[in-house]
Amino acid sequence: MTYPLRTLSLLFLACIAAVPAQAQGLRPPSNLNLNSVAARAVQGGPQQADYIVAVVNAEPITRSELQLRVARARAQLSQQGIAIPAQEELARQVLERLIGEKAQLQMASENGVRVEEDAIDQAEQNVARQNQIDVAELRRRVQVDGLSATRFRAELRDQIALSRLREREVDARVKVSELEIDQYLRDQKSSTDLSGLELELAQVLVEVPEKATPEQTKALLARAQTVLERARAGEDFSGLIRSFSDGMERASGKSMGLRGADRYPTLFVQAIQGLDKGAIAGPLRSAAGFHILKLVDRRSAGLPPSTVTQNHARHILLRVGPQLTQAAAVAQLAEARKRIQSGQAEFAAVAKELSQDGSAKDGGDLGWAAPGQFVPEFEDVMTNLTPGQISDPVVSRFGVHLIQLIERRETPVSVREQRELVRNFVREKKLEEAYVTWTQDVRGKAYVEFREPPL
Repeated sequence: MTYPLRTLSLLFLACIAAVPAQAQGLRPPSNLNLNSVAARAVQGGPQQADYIVAVVNAEPITRSELQLRVARARAQLSQQGIAIPAQEELARQVLERLIGEKAQLQMASENGVRVEEDAIDQAEQNVARQNQIDVAELRRRVQVDGLSATRFRAELRDQIALSRLREREVDARVKVSELEIDQYLRDQKSSTDLSGLELELAQVLVEVPEKATPEQTKALLARAQTVLERARAGEDFSGLIRSFSDGMERASGKSMGLRGADRYPTLFVQAIQGLDKGAIAGPLRSAAGFHILKLVDRRSAGLPPSTVTQNHARHILLRVGPQLTQAAAVAQLAEARKRIQSGQAEFAAVAKELSQDGSAKDGGDLGWAAPGQFVPEFEDVMTNLTPGQISDPVVSRFGVHLIQLIERRETPVSVREQRELVRNFVREKKLEEAYVTWTQDVRGKAYVEFREPPL
């Protein structure tokens, strides 16, 4: 089955019973390291006796635990279509991750991080909803995958504890200043990296004949200068294209379209480097003549968008509980969908009658919404609808929905909104860097002893 990464990461945590090292009959540690221990642990079949491969601050990691985690990591990578490392390399990576997680869980316990049963119940319900099944079916599938319900809940507890520890030790300390936002925007605008950069340019081309005399060239340059001055004075650039351009775009007055920066001449890309949207550049001399360029749009993976797609939708929500099962809610909304599509009922009327959401009084109308406003399981379905289309019943963490997209539009993103997008992006980057440093620090402070297999 597929466990949502946002809830379970890779489900790499597992609880084990502490086994005294002396009970294993182990030889004294020799020149062991992570690579050799991991390699030995995955050699031989599962029938080989279990033993301790490493101890992290007096807490053991067993061979069976490592092998289970390696098998699950292999299955997860295969399911996601990711290349699987060699067995010994995968074992090394998993063992290193296990050591780090053991150290972090110990730190969480020492710092008083506690996870309530209610939080584990909620996490289990979220996993079930995200897989569009109920909790009973989730537990059945988990057992098929080789985990008992008790162990599965223990792993959920550990994931929640690690998440809370990270929030306390890392997330709360990462801030983004206004100066950092300004610097990021400057860096992106002046970047020479064309990967992920898309440009929409419009041009007026003043052709220069191949055998033009110096006097002709000077006159054509003056014509180009006139276009440049009128463009910078605010004159409609489309009109200037129709009036002055000798290029193919003259008839339409349109731009050359949005395309990757690598599909424009280097001369053009260099000329608009660092310019803001709407800026004018030129005259640029090429073999064809003089070019006056307007930067119509610029999109980069590192820059916030200038426009955003908004959706106007409405929905009917049935909440799942003791009085209404998920299956019953799905069946009820499927029947309502048939009535609406056949013309026997209006969506708004059915929403007022059935919906258990606060929007029911408005016929389920949710108003205009920007990306990220709704939970992923709802938004993913909504964004794939066409205006007027009604979805099949959709299961989310809130219940079961019937969604109708009313209309869709592109709307400009304000400067304040763009800066908030940049703030979030920069913060995520800083969080990743801070988290890596923190995990290395926790791992470095842990006492780790590697063990050989028993005789």
